[in-house]
Amino acid sequence: MAGVSMKLDITPRAANLKYAIRDIVVAARKYQKRTGEKALYLNIGDPIAYDWKTPQYMVDAMCKAAQDGWHGYSPSEGEEQLRVAAAEKEKRVNGIDVDPERMIVTAGVSEAIQFLAGALVDAGSEFLLPGPSYPPYISYVKFFGGRPVAYRTDEEDDWNPDTDDLRSKITDKTVAILVINPNNPTGSVYNEKTLKEIVNIAGEYGLPLISDEIYDQLTYDEKQISMAKISGDVPVVGFNGVSKVYLAPGWRVGYAYFHDTNGELEPLHDAMIRQARVRICLNATAQIASATALRGDCDYLGETMRKMRERRDLIYKRLNEVDSVSTKLPEAAFYIMPKIELGGRWKDDTEYVLDVLNNTGVVFVPGSGFGVEYGSGHFRSVFLPPPDMITEAMDRLEQFMAKK
Repeated sequence: MAGVSMKLDITPRAANLKYAIRDIVVAARKYQKRTGEKALYLNIGDPIAYDWKTPQYMVDAMCKAAQDGWHGYSPSEGEEQLRVAAAEKEKRVNGIDVDPERMIVTAGVSEAIQFLAGALVDAGSEFLLPGPSYPPYISYVKFFGGRPVAYRTDEEDDWNPDTDDLRSKITDKTVAILVINPNNPTGSVYNEKTLKEIVNIAGEYGLPLISDEIYDQLTYDEKQISMAKISGDVPVVGFNGVSKVYLAPGWRVGYAYFHDTNGELEPLHDAMIRQARVRICLNATAQIASATALRGDCDYLGETMRKMRERRDLIYKRLNEVDSVSTKLPEAAFYIMPKIELGGRWKDDTEYVLDVLNNTGVVFVPGSGFGVEYGSGHFRSVFLPPPDMITEAMDRLEQFMAKK
């Protein structure tokens, strides 16, 4: 018996959500189905998808936590031993004092972004973020009715922020200033002078600083400086976790800390913890194992960075040899953000990336997915794959561009 058609009105905030890094996978799967060939994925920052392994001491810790019976609900703010371990790590690695009682364990940094936007962003709010920027910041600000406002980072100055541009974009609707350092998608490490200028601007306008430092130990030459270390009395919300440095993205363990001198961030901490309570808690077993991870000496990092540097140097050299492509040398992480001269051959970077995919099977991410204003005309690649896969991908790209 036929019934009345179901009424299903999907909200624009959900229907229009985009995440370029994973959205491109849809096109890659179509390529694989059409050609019967496996695509070369250079789109996602997951070391485990390639030839990297989670350190054995962490795997052992995960098994032990499971055997020890960590299978129940955990506190919404996170297990105490993990928060204490995270505070110890921040002191040891970044030289900052963090109160474990003012920390929230989250499902990676992504959930911390969601909680932050849910607490700070309302209809008409403006959230200052670097251009280009990690897409979830853009998406969540829009989801909660706000407007992401990108401040320029200067490609010719190794993608360092243009602080004059940042200052010019502050209005009475601005709710926060975001810094991603080391940066995704550009691989840049911001210099101390620039960071101090951003601190001064935030202090002048009474705005909180949000500092995403998930790649803090994945630097090649210049060490990353934690924003909280130089912020003085300017409040900082810091984001970090075990996904990248500790090679465990699938564990989904991150954390947010609140660094201020007189409790100015307490209302924000309270608003974010309330959201954490609604989602109940994070995986308890992974939290206990992550506490062990954060207390480890990271003796694997020397070899990790040696291999990463080799792959970075390879893709940097090869990309700069490709016709109409040029790029800066990344100073951290495992991303590179080349510029493409479209030259009327493609209407935009998305069309370019899809053309590359459909003709070569190489999967990049359109630069506009990291912000239209400053990401357009670029694409992002990871250099996590083994050298032979990077070489194969670059050979295909070079041959493709030679025909254009």
